[in-house]
Amino acid sequence: MKPLFILLGTFVCALAGTRIFKSEIDYTLAGIIALSAMLLFTALGHFMFTRGMSAMLPDFVPFRMQLIYLTGLIEIAAAIGMFIPEFKKVTGILLIIFFILILPTNIYAAIKHLNYETGNTDGKGLSYLWFRIPFQLLLIWWVYYFVLR
Repeated sequence: MKPLFILLGTFVCALAGTRIFKSEIDYTLAGIIALSAMLLFTALGHFMFTRGMSAMLPDFVPFRMQLIYLTGLIEIAAAIGMFIPEFKKVTGILLIIFFILILPTNIYAAIKHLNYETGNTDGKGLSYLWFRIPFQLLLIWWVYYFVLR
């Protein structure tokens, strides 16, 4: 839920900022700033809660801790790449693929009732998916609308 608040809160602030500094509202720039802020926020979790996040991956997946660090770095790279005109389109395409690929880990974690911050099995469970799946779809739409369109 926190990433959604970061996304929407930053979007509103960025809309106001573009109105002040550009004398007109720049929805596209505000959308990219908001997505970038959300990605930086979620990337932070990859480094703060590595052990718990690695439990989101099934046991048969090798190098789980390293994959968590790698996906955190991918989120940081994407947060930056959207602002570089030469990389904007490829970043958007790769972000959509990334969001599709990480959805199964969220489903697996929900089935296991995993709390990624602690690594314990006292999480929200399957009810979490009623939020997570629509949020994942929102992120995919957001990337398409603000980055690729």
